[in-house]
Parts: sequence; C-alpha cells; structure tokens
Amino acid sequence: MKGTIIREVLEKDNSSLASMIRQVLLEIGVPKVGTAYADPELDFMYQAYSDQRSAYFVLEENGFVTGGAGISPLKGGKSSICELQKMYFLPSARGKSLGEKMIDHCLDYAKEQDFEICYIETLPYMKAAQKLYQKKGFEYIDHPMGSTGHTSCNVWLINKLQ
Repeated sequence: MKGTIIREVLEKDNSSLASMIRQVLLEIGVPKVGTAYADPELDFMYQAYSDQRSAYFVLEENGFVTGGAGISPLKGGKSSICELQKMYFLPSARGKSLGEKMIDHCLDYAKEQDFEICYIETLPYMKAAQKLYQKKGFEYIDHPMGSTGHTSCNVWLINKLQ
C-alpha cells in the first residue's frame, strides 16, 4: 500500500498510539479492567518497549498511526517465551492484510531475539483476531502463561517459533 509502513515506535508516537489503542479497545467493547486498557505503559509505549528483546512496531499510513503490535519477554515466564502484545488497528487499516504483515514482522523480530515460543492472549469474542493468529501458526492452549495481569483475557494461544 502506498504510504504505508511498519516501523519501530518513536517517542513522538506515545500520545497518538495511546489514543488509537484506547479508541479500538472501546470500539470492540473490552473491559477496562484486566485488559490492555488498564496497562500503565499504554501512555509511554516508546519507553515501555526500550528494554532488551522488546520492540513495538507501529503501522503508519500516510503519516498517521493506524495500528501497532509489540514483542516482549513474557512477564513471569521463561526467557525463551515472548508475548505478542497490544496488536490493534483502526477500522481504516483493517481488511488490507496489514495484520498479517504486522504479525510476520513481529514473529521475525521474536526469532531474531532467539525466542522459542510466542504467547498471546485475547478475548473469546475477538474471532477475527483468533482466525488470523491461527493462520499465522498459533495454536490454542488451555491455560494462561506468565503474569500479564490481563485477567479478563481467557483465550490463550502459542506459536512454536521455528
């Protein structure tokens, strides 16, 4: 897509990214407690993903942030396990295969960081997201992993990175 890029988050993206993510979360009706909506780092994504083996990528279309996703070591998990985090897109970015490109970008980064497993958690009614995760090699598991604090998310998947 002309004018569409995936790039690492910049400090100047913090405000627009937080606004975009909250807008999407409200649109899809996620609980404000026990989900990414309540995460303290939401307003400081650049800083939150500045640790080793962590990266947040934004989807920029014609100069505007319209989506994003990140990879970070799973809190409370083994060092070989990462988490695909905060993957959200505005309606204008959906239906263009950009989610697939973003997951590919994130999983490539995870492999470069020598992670062996990528974990993700979501909500039961987020069927389109689950379909995409499965298409990209994620499989359902019957329990949460790590200590993400996302107690409202009760669908868990992993991808065994190759």
